[in-house]
Amino acid sequence: MPDQPDTRQLVRLLRRILPDSLLGVYLHGSATLGGLRPHSDIDVLAVVRESVRPAQRREIIEELLAVSGVGGRRYVELVVVVRDEVRPWRYPPTCDFLYGDWLREEYERGVIPGPEASPDLAPLLTMVLRADAPVYGPPPGELIDAVPHADLRRAVVAGVPELMGELDSDTRNVLLTLARIWSTLVTGDIRSKDAAASWVLGRLPAGHRAVLARARAVYLGEADECWDGLETRACAEFLVRGIAESYAS
Repeated sequence: MPDQPDTRQLVRLLRRILPDSLLGVYLHGSATLGGLRPHSDIDVLAVVRESVRPAQRREIIEELLAVSGVGGRRYVELVVVVRDEVRPWRYPPTCDFLYGDWLREEYERGVIPGPEASPDLAPLLTMVLRADAPVYGPPPGELIDAVPHADLRRAVVAGVPELMGELDSDTRNVLLTLARIWSTLVTGDIRSKDAAASWVLGRLPAGHRAVLARARAVYLGEADECWDGLETRACAEFLVRGIAESYAS
């Protein structure tokens, strides 16, 4: 299992680069939803006073490229939001800065991400508030507002078309994310990916269970990532239908 990056090191990095702006740093995702799995990233939200400047963006990217996923470490996903862009709440919220290793090639070419509207922030902020796991700063509820349930629901379904476009290249993650979306729509809770898959498995026809069960087992480190002989697209399409029906109800 990969080593966990030192979150204190990440806090020191952000405090050094954003000394007058950093308000809080918070864990979310797998680390707060039942524990890290073999393929889990370290998911971190930072709240700042003002938008990150271009030179600061480049410095953060260079620092994280050197440590995220390097030398057996886990990958880091860092999202930065400006406090006044998420409090008071409005939809869609704005992501001020994003670092994720799926964008590594773009970063290495010199691409610097700027602020953009991001419905995905709705479930992320919900997880941050429910986890209440600060590694720097006050409790998250002092800096960000709760996401209305209706906005959470429309946010989780907003990314479904993009997910389906990534099914062939990121099969495990797409299947588990679709399961999580369906679970969230029906229960109002945001489960870990393996827990969401367990919830959905009982609702799948027998012909699709092996696909989602394989995705869950790979996520837990219990199976290799091999999809030979499995109808992954048919399973994904069934999950999408379940999502659509649950959203409409």
